Amino acid sequence: MSVLSPGSVESSSCKLSLTSANVKVKRGVSAHQPSKYVLDEKELERVSALARIELEDARIEIERAHNAAKSMGKGAEGAEADDADEGDDEDAWVDEEDASMEVDGDVHVDSPAKGDDLAQYKLDEYDEDDVKEEGTGPFSNIKGLTFYRDNQDDPYITLKEDAEDDERSELEVLPTDNLLVTAKTEDDVSQLEIYVYDESQDNLYVHHDLMLPNFPLCLEWLDFPPASSEMQTDTPPKFGNYIAVGTLDPEIEIWSLDVMESMYPDMILGRPDKTAAHVPVPAGTGKKKRKKTKHRPSSDTYHVDAVLGLSWNRTHRHMLASASADRTVKLWDLSRPIVDGEGAIRSFGVHKDKVQAVQWNEKEPTVLLSGSYDRTVRVFDSRAPDTGVGAVLGADVEALRWDPWETHAFYVSLENGLVLNFDARALPTDMKSPSPALFTLSAHDGAVSALDVSPLLRGCICTGGTDKLVKVWNVDQTAGGKPAVSMVASRDMEVGKVFSAVFSPDDPLTIAAAGSKAKLQIWDVGANSGVRRAFASKLSEAGRVLKEKEGGGLVGLVNDDETSEDEGDEDD
Repeated sequence: MSVLSPGSVESSSCKLSLTSANVKVKRGVSAHQPSKYVLDEKELERVSALARIELEDARIEIERAHNAAKSMGKGAEGAEADDADEGDDEDAWVDEEDASMEVDGDVHVDSPAKGDDLAQYKLDEYDEDDVKEEGTGPFSNIKGLTFYRDNQDDPYITLKEDAEDDERSELEVLPTDNLLVTAKTEDDVSQLEIYVYDESQDNLYVHHDLMLPNFPLCLEWLDFPPASSEMQTDTPPKFGNYIAVGTLDPEIEIWSLDVMESMYPDMILGRPDKTAAHVPVPAGTGKKKRKKTKHRPSSDTYHVDAVLGLSWNRTHRHMLASASADRTVKLWDLSRPIVDGEGAIRSFGVHKDKVQAVQWNEKEPTVLLSGSYDRTVRVFDSRAPDTGVGAVLGADVEALRWDPWETHAFYVSLENGLVLNFDARALPTDMKSPSPALFTLSAHDGAVSALDVSPLLRGCICTGGTDKLVKVWNVDQTAGGKPAVSMVASRDMEVGKVFSAVFSPDDPLTIAAAGSKAKLQIWDVGANSGVRRAFASKLSEAGRVLKEKEGGGLVGLVNDDETSEDEGDEDD
């Protein structure tokens, strides 16, 4: 089972604190000056429509849960059952207080004495007295003193303060800044935290945050603006700065990273008015306990369980793929407004258990790679999924990545600590046939929950595991054709169990990692002289020159409230 499976999250303590995913955004993509959220009439109409959908879902959930309880022999109990037998005759009720009053008879209340009122204080004449105040103190003889509540109104203050300019300068994102997005849960509150990282100053700070409705499981950045009902179909698609979020809910939310203090996402995928999402399915009649709950009935147009993986197609920019615990992979067209009865454009049932991860092939943009709890990986063309190939693995899939330097090669990390490399062209169509990996790497003591391949440096991969370590590996092609793999760096980045580790899209050896301590840390691996020597030839080919930095290359936020470093991590 995956480290961050839906079942493990739901059964965990309510005092859960961790960062489950993080994404690094390329420089120059973010708006220089993020805008504030405005709740105008148009936005209010859109939000009201979403709210009505949520209320309808809640009504359906309560109704079906009640019907399920009845079918299991668990009707109303206690006071609720008693209320059902009671009549509606309000005349049968007697007010005890009124009854006692009738028995005791009339009660004599003394009226206040005439004249015994406020008139004796002569309040009407209070303002008529002439009061002369004699000034005392050193400034009592100063006349004509003027007080200005706002310095902007004082003519003697020539250096005016502009609070809006100060706030604008604090919130601006420079073209040299990287944006990082983390999915954080702390004390049962989930949110997206948007960081700004200035590599030249080694400065990392939280820019703003966005509240989420449920525990986040995956993130995916995209630049395609999701469609609205007012979107013109004849206009060319523009570029934006958005993040897609998958949570324990079956819906996918898309938020703009250039809008602060947003109340609702820009788009919600998989939210028709009549949805089966969130509706509990009885595990049986109630007479016998069962170890496994029934799977929810799947749908071709939307997910009915948690969304575990997301992948945006960088060639066909309007396409988004999602992997879910409902055992399906779905495709979404972001250029189409979501209307009643419409949802995903395709649904693939190529796995027999929860689908943990999915990713598009950048070189062949119609090909998808998926990994599941059924201990298999599948490679298939989204136009003809029945002709796909696959491999059987020895453990549950944690993460997977296509190799950006090899069109048909991909990596898979497993729960047993192994990382495997495959060539999709050598995989069989029959899952019963053997499917040997090109090489196998024993990476961590425990699950390899994080995996990434550098887009700027050939043969450089990073892994992160539940052993709290982040490791960097060098993969070289030998003359015999078999790759030679060596570890060049390993570090405890002080984030606890590592749940996410990603390379920077701008710097070849910069890694952002997050984990069970609800912290984000950045590691400039190139600050290590040994790493620079190991990748010297590859850095030269890429035209990159790295210099040694002070402090070991680790950058993070200063947390004054951190009192126990390993709290909650030693339980397993």
